Amino acid sequence: MRVLEYGVPGISTLAGKPGEVSRGLDGSDAEQVVAVSIAHATPREAAAMAQTFASIAEFVKTIVGKHHRESLEAIVEALVPKVPPTPNELKEAAMLARARTAVIGSGDWMTAAEIALAAGFSASNPSAQPNKWKRDGAIFAIRHNGIDYFPSYGLDPQAGYRPRKSLAHVIKTFGDTKDSWGLSYWFMSANSYLGGKAPRDLLALHPERVIAAAADECEGVLHG
Repeated sequence: MRVLEYGVPGISTLAGKPGEVSRGLDGSDAEQVVAVSIAHATPREAAAMAQTFASIAEFVKTIVGKHHRESLEAIVEALVPKVPPTPNELKEAAMLARARTAVIGSGDWMTAAEIALAAGFSASNPSAQPNKWKRDGAIFAIRHNGIDYFPSYGLDPQAGYRPRKSLAHVIKTFGDTKDSWGLSYWFMSANSYLGGKAPRDLLALHPERVIAAAADECEGVLHG
């Protein structure tokens, strides 16, 4: 039985027995080949299927290409800002990046696993207790690369690495006015109310002064 060939420009189909079709592909310069095996079919039925595939192949190729381009457009549109950032927004983003880099690089942070090890908590679920403290407002955590980092200056080594009670007062004082990153900036920044010292450096020895500094800032915001 000879191989029957059908096609449209750029696309051709072959119908016949496997060996015949294989020999028919010898010397083909096509980039891709689609093979369809039929368990039970007469030569006439196989020929009809080949003709059908040839007639719809270009249409399918067009549809797939269109969907691919639409998908790419959707991805690009999602990644590109709707409105180009202004110079001030770019400057603000650069300042924020520097601030976060300074916070992360300060060495003031511990993971839940590190706290659990220092405090002697269960190693099976090391994040359970620190996360409970965070939910209860006893401590805060910054999230970086999918990991929560807790401030070491907010933990008392003399009390088994439990949160300092003064930290909860500060968190409650600021309330919704500062998120976790905002709290981290405030604790590591020089504070005029504290004589130019950073709140983190005084939290252990002079907690009442740090609490007062937080209250003073909040009052300034309310009356400013």
